[in-house]
Amino acid sequence: MFAISISYNLTSLTNAQEEITAIASKRSDFEHVLNARGSQPSDYAKYVEYEMNLDSLRRKRVRRLRVKATAHTGQKHIFSILDRATRKFHGDVGLWMQYAEFARSQKSNRKFARILTDVLRMHPTKPELWIYAARYAIDVQSDPVAARSYMKRGIRFCKNATIMYLEFAKLEMTYIATRRRIVGLGRKSAQPEEPDLEAKMDSLEADMIALPTTEVGNVNDDLERALEVLASSPAMNGAIPIAIFDEAMRQFSNDAALGERFFDMFAGFAQASCTPRILDHVLGHLVTISASSAITKSCSCRRPIIGVALNSADFLVVLRPILKNIKAAMADSTCKLQLVEKISAWLSPLATAVEVASEVKIVISATLKQLFKEANI
Repeated sequence: MFAISISYNLTSLTNAQEEITAIASKRSDFEHVLNARGSQPSDYAKYVEYEMNLDSLRRKRVRRLRVKATAHTGQKHIFSILDRATRKFHGDVGLWMQYAEFARSQKSNRKFARILTDVLRMHPTKPELWIYAARYAIDVQSDPVAARSYMKRGIRFCKNATIMYLEFAKLEMTYIATRRRIVGLGRKSAQPEEPDLEAKMDSLEADMIALPTTEVGNVNDDLERALEVLASSPAMNGAIPIAIFDEAMRQFSNDAALGERFFDMFAGFAQASCTPRILDHVLGHLVTISASSAITKSCSCRRPIIGVALNSADFLVVLRPILKNIKAAMADSTCKLQLVEKISAWLSPLATAVEVASEVKIVISATLKQLFKEANI
């Protein structure tokens, strides 16, 4: 029995030595490729992938064998490879993102912040990097002020990128929807908008609630007043998304297609209390710049149904005039094909929605068939 135990231990030791030798050899091969002339970013990416898989295997063994071990060595080695990669190929955004994502996964906040600063300094005209930084600030750090700062700086460097304005407005809508859900705010009356985008962005007081000093008996009343202050702030009543939309329209010469993209994006936040006001503002602007276009007619027909529950009585109330408006829009349109395509994009899903009654689905399907027939589709 003792002999068997010794033989098993020797076999395990031999296997371990062979594995270590294989790892060392593989690393040596990678290093030779990296140090040779003509090395590519993909060579570093493959090396990092190998080391990540190796580190993952090591972690699994540590858990299975229940031994104490530190992940510092493997982590440090991967960081070293990525650091070399980004210094040599600082123009490769993919390597920078791999570096940032690894730091984020390892919860190395200081290193992640440094990487983010470096990549934004190297590539200030890449909209996706500013959006990534802003999303991290709002989703991970819960810091709307920092997220807003990233987007403002990004717009200065990427003035001709429509995605910057759309994502900025989307980020603000996400913040509004999340914060209202947390504090339990209901729908409030619309507040007057503020025209100056830069002044609005810089007004940090809009995100703060000054809670008064209270006695125990007045806590509920003071909380209600505090919630009212929050609801009336520009950050919560939709003034900031509206200002971003207005700035985008000025920057891109009142592009109706861009206005439609804003309309669709805002419609995705139908449950936010400020959304109706924002949608009305966007629609009003579309009517002003291109009242007869298929984009404006489609958005106008769709507007009453946004935010209405499909299984509610209100759905039938708004659907009847919508169908009439669609017929009127078709009769008045000079671009029927484009109008039908846009209307069917949001009307067709209603014909298959589970919440919609079967009789209503029949009516919607019949309307769509008639539209296709009129447009010769």
